[in-house]
Amino acid sequence: MQKQVEYQEAIKTKYPEQVVIAIAKDKDGKANPITLGWTMIVSGKPPMMAIAVAKTHYSIETIRHSKCFTIAFPTSQMAEAALFFGSRHGGEVDKFAEFECAHEPAKVIDSLLLTDAVANFECTLESEAEAGDHIVFVGKIVASHMNTETK
Repeated sequence: MQKQVEYQEAIKTKYPEQVVIAIAKDKDGKANPITLGWTMIVSGKPPMMAIAVAKTHYSIETIRHSKCFTIAFPTSQMAEAALFFGSRHGGEVDKFAEFECAHEPAKVIDSLLLTDAVANFECTLESEAEAGDHIVFVGKIVASHMNTETK
């Protein structure tokens, strides 16, 4: 049985949810990871994924500058990293300097991979669209990586 309620009440029932950590470099070459709850596959051929980033977040600037980003699917063991990356402002804090999280250079784009993540997808920025208080970035996947250890 369903009961009609206000959006703010109903939306709380979707948690916990899978999150991703998106990474893009700023104009100074500093990698900025951000935890996001909104991501989706938007195309199979070519493979493309989208992320939604609040307009107030520093990541808008980094993605627009670098024209590429990584999408990492963290393991449950990375919960503290996901919380940290989602609760600090990248324009004020060097998140990788302040929180130890294994990472390595991306193979195709100028970004980073999260070594312990379940999977990483390197994306080139294809388009963006306003969606209320967020910007939806669509990235074409140019390289895919998966963790070789059981997680």
